[in-house]
Amino acid sequence: MFKEIFNKQESLFIGVDIGSYSVKAVLLEQTEDKIKLLQHASESMPKGAMNERDLQDIEAVGKVLARLRKKFPKQHKEVAVAISGSTVITKTVYMDVNFTDEELATQIEIEADSLIPYPIEEVSLDFERLAVNSADPSKVDVLLSAARTESVEARVSALDIGGFNARIMDVEAFALARAAQVCLAQLPEDASDKLVGLVDIGANMTLMSVLKGDKVLYTRDQSFGGDAYTKNIVNYYNKTYDEAELAKLTKDLPPNYTFEVLAPFQTAVIQQIRRAIQMFLTSSAEEKIDYLILSGGTALVEGIQQVIEDELGLHCVIADPFAQMLAEQGEAEQQAAEQNTPAATTVNISAQYMIATGLAMRSIEPCHI
Repeated sequence: MFKEIFNKQESLFIGVDIGSYSVKAVLLEQTEDKIKLLQHASESMPKGAMNERDLQDIEAVGKVLARLRKKFPKQHKEVAVAISGSTVITKTVYMDVNFTDEELATQIEIEADSLIPYPIEEVSLDFERLAVNSADPSKVDVLLSAARTESVEARVSALDIGGFNARIMDVEAFALARAAQVCLAQLPEDASDKLVGLVDIGANMTLMSVLKGDKVLYTRDQSFGGDAYTKNIVNYYNKTYDEAELAKLTKDLPPNYTFEVLAPFQTAVIQQIRRAIQMFLTSSAEEKIDYLILSGGTALVEGIQQVIEDELGLHCVIADPFAQMLAEQGEAEQQAAEQNTPAATTVNISAQYMIATGLAMRSIEPCHI
């Protein structure tokens, strides 16, 4: 099944990022010299439908996807979706450079049994040749991806209920790294040769990756997200969850909110990022990360970019993957126009769409990430 889903087609893929708070989707098209943003949209997820990276209620998620489906052109229904967390493992393995694809597949299946901590019959596998090994030209680097089959099938089933057709099953870390390529223009000119940290903070999970050029050097998931921030607003100011989410965007909160809720959460974010960076440096020969790209809904929290730069001494930007694209008016802009919403509420909203953007780029980027 994994092989079938990974096959590439000529049609455009809608990138669908299924998160615990919302589902985001992006549709892109390659023009002569730029990427064109055809559509982006999101739908809120019901509570409990997803636990971290696991779908708990396939029917409920399918209904959310069905609402999202109506916001995209009918002719586009093929989807690239991702898995992450403990349900997926990626490793670079080294194989004989002269192996055919068939020989490679056979050898991968033999070796996967010792590389993957799950029964092989419960796992879906895929692999891709990367390049001849720089240290040993007789070997080729092969990227092996393995995911729990039940996690793959759950996403396929939910997408089917929603009227989509799952064609690509990706890995969130690779989708994030792919989207980072269109954000490098936000960084100094030497960014493509430097170590760039990517931190995507969702509602419940934070994904940290380190990128050099187009190569992912490191990735790690952490159980931390903006949901804790929202719950603190709920508890301190007697708001509903939805009211708290809106208050975060409009900043309609008491003056003492800065000290009671915002500053402690900013400190928690700093601690999580510092710990993740330290773990990368400890596991590698590198001495520092040069730049940081922050994405996810929590990237929009007031003052977070400046606090990171001040506390960690890192050049940090809020991801804006749509900035370099030709764009048609999307859902966020339409809603802002209809509701006369202040422009500040839509600034950098594309930071929430990084993973969906990276998935949509599978239509136009024939690379391994």
